[in-house]
Parts: sequence; structure tokens; C-alpha cells
Amino acid sequence: MNTVEPEVADVVLIGGGIMSATLGAMLSTLEPQWRIVLVERASDIATESSGPWNNAGTGHSGYCELNYMPDPEDGTAPAQIAEQFQLSRRWWAHLVEQGLLDPATFVHGTPHMDVVFGDHDVAYLRRRFETLSADPLFAGLEFSDDPKTIAEWAPLVMAGRDPAQPIAATRHPGGTDVDFGALTRGLTRIITSNGGEVRLGHDVRRLHQDPDGTWLISGRCTDSHNRFQLRARHVFVGAGGFALRLLQRAHIPEVRGYGVLPVGAAFLRCAKPDVVARHDAKVYGQAAIGAPPMSVPHLDKRVVDGEEYLMFGPYATFSTKLLKGGKLTDFFTTLRWHNLHVLAAAALQSLTLVRYLIGELLTPFTGKIKQLQRFYPEADPGDWELVPAGQRAQLVTPDPERIGALRSGTELVASADGTIAGLLGASPGASTAVPIMLELLQRCFPERWAASWQARMDDALTARDTAALLSL
Repeated sequence: MNTVEPEVADVVLIGGGIMSATLGAMLSTLEPQWRIVLVERASDIATESSGPWNNAGTGHSGYCELNYMPDPEDGTAPAQIAEQFQLSRRWWAHLVEQGLLDPATFVHGTPHMDVVFGDHDVAYLRRRFETLSADPLFAGLEFSDDPKTIAEWAPLVMAGRDPAQPIAATRHPGGTDVDFGALTRGLTRIITSNGGEVRLGHDVRRLHQDPDGTWLISGRCTDSHNRFQLRARHVFVGAGGFALRLLQRAHIPEVRGYGVLPVGAAFLRCAKPDVVARHDAKVYGQAAIGAPPMSVPHLDKRVVDGEEYLMFGPYATFSTKLLKGGKLTDFFTTLRWHNLHVLAAAALQSLTLVRYLIGELLTPFTGKIKQLQRFYPEADPGDWELVPAGQRAQLVTPDPERIGALRSGTELVASADGTIAGLLGASPGASTAVPIMLELLQRCFPERWAASWQARMDDALTARDTAALLSL
């Protein structure tokens, strides 16, 4: 009986989000003759975490993320985040110069602010400002504890506020609002314009490495239920919450003992023009005790598909789905005998997080509005609607001292031979897509990186006027 041989690709990208699109665009420009195939289980790309309403759209620059700097004397983490985002901006600017991206479709200048209340947090913010001001990466950062100045920066925050309440703010005019969904679509067009393919409605079920080192990727088409197969020399798993499950099915030892804990989110959104017109910033505050990093409250200006909105949140939600469009059984498919004790240990160490999640789930709409009114005292509940955001799979890894540890960031996992890699975890994610994919190129293609790719990427990432090129 004759069997049809699977199609062969140089690289298969699993998942149609910002990570796969970033890697695919890089490889398309470095090796335009390679055959790159992106497969996505949904009916469109960027429907999960990269979608504009599934994230806050913040170009994470370290300007306003207080959770990255619990010690106001130590600016190491914000500086690292700022450097990573600068790499992303430079890569986008390079693509703009080449005529491959239109910045007006995905990035807009939006000042980044912090606002804190009470004597303790005011003192903290002042010291944080003093520390960061000494770093050239944060040139332009401003501090004020004058209500009039803060009212000029963020009128909605100060209108109707008790003048006796201690308050302070920092502001950086060079912040950005990024539509990562639009950016994903732009990067994907770079892949297809160089001969690559995007196959929607393709649900990958199995990954198997043959003796020759190539990978057989198989699954079903969601519309016809027909089976499909692809063979690839290299595979990247950028499938968000599903990434761990697929890497487990690939049987790579590097993810042994790893687990994920799903956490969802929702936002309040306002589209009323006269309200939106009075706020032009992303205003971050202090997270509640026990809250995960992605739950830092913020009142944001958003630009999506050319329309302006305000967004406030996030509010934590819980589901055993690993993707917004997933199933309630998803989490349980990642359980293995070698990660059960790791997950249990991490959960026991995160009881404050559990209490926080329960409290969020029990908070009614009126309670959510009260949280908004801490930032925007005159907020009218009738102007706001609650919209669901994306699901996140928080990474849990083995730990020699704690057995299992909950990680707040992302981790790139690659097989020993470099033929398959995947990204696990959540936040700050999309803003750091470029440095993460540069790391992947070095780890998975070391010979090509040393021979020519490094020099070409260094040239593309040479410091340039990203503000001018990215409409900032």
C-alpha cells in the first residue's frame, strides 16, 4: 500500500502569536530560501495572548512596572527590561526602514506613569525615581508629589480626589502602547511574502523525532477533521498555554518536572469619547498583596484598529483552560507523575496567591468599579464594560530547595540537539519577543549564528532613531 510522504519544511512554527511571528520574520529575512510553515489551531492568527484585548498593550520599558523593583535601591530588573524592549524597538525600526512594517498600525506613543497613595508608598516611589534617574536608560523620567502637576499629567486620576491624600507620581513621555495583534499580523506577512505559509485550523496533536533528527508533526484540521503531517528540521512551539503539553508529547527531557498553573484575567473597558479624550497615559500602581505580577492595576490609554479606548485592570479569573479558546480539561492533560509533587509544593508556597484569586472571583462588578475609582474617583459605572482577557499559564519548575517554584517570567526551553524549542510561562512576554528569539537563534543554530547571522542581526539592531521610525 502506497503512503503519502509528509511535506518537508525547514522550520515549523506551532502557534500563531507574537513569538512565532517574530521568529518566522527573522528567519525569513536571514534565510529567504528556507521553507517556513506556521500552523495555528484557531481560525485566525493572534487570537490568544497576542490579541489586543487579551493583554494590556504596554511596551514594557521598566518605566512604570513597580513589581519589577520591590527594592527601590536596586534598579537591575527595570534596566534589564528596558534594554530588552530597546532591542525589540530596534528590530521593528529595522523592518520599518526596509518597508516591511507600518508603525502606524501597531505602535503609538503613550506616556508611562506610576501613581501611589499614602506616605509609605510615596517615600518608596521617590527613592525608586532617584535610583532610576541615575541610569541613562531612564533619562526623561519625572517625579512629582504636587497634585497640580499630577493633574496635568493625568486629569482623570486627580479629578474629585481628596486633596489631603498623600500622592506621588512618576512619568516618562517615551512610553508606548502596542497592538501586539496587529504587529503579529504584520510580521506574519513578512513570512508569507518570502514564500512561507500560514495554515489555520491545524491542531497539532503529536511530535515525534525520527532517527535522522527531523521531526514529524501530526494532527487534525479543525474544520474537516482530516489528518495532516509535516516533517521539519527545526520546530518552535509558541503555543502559549499549550506549549508545555506539546513539549511533553515531544518527550524532551528538558521539561521533565515542569508544570503550569492557569490564571486568567478580565479588564474594564471604556469607549466613551469624552472620557477617553481626557486620559493619555498608562498609569500603573502597586499590586495587592499576593497578586501575581500580571495583576498590577493600571488605567491605560489603548489604540486598537485606529480607535481609542481606556482600559483598567486586570482582574484575576480562574479556569482550568490553558487557552482562551481551550477546554476545561486542558490543565489536567499536563499532569505527569514527575510534576505532581512540584505543582503541589508550589501551590502550598503560594497560599497568598490562592487567597487573592478567591477574593477576585468573589468580587462583584460594583467591587471592580470601586477598584477603578481608586485610580479614577469620578468613574461612572455606566461608561465601563467588563471584557475577558487572555489565559496565562504560569510556569512551575523543579527547585532544589523548595521542590517546586512558581516563576513569574518566561523561559525558553530547547532540546540538547537544538532541533526543537518552546517558550513557557507568561509576562512580560510580547515586549521581549525579540531578545527571546535572538537567544533561540544562538542556541538552536549556533553554526549559522557564528558564521553570518550574528553580524547581520547586529547590523539590523544598530542603535537608530526608533522614536522617529516608530511614530513616537
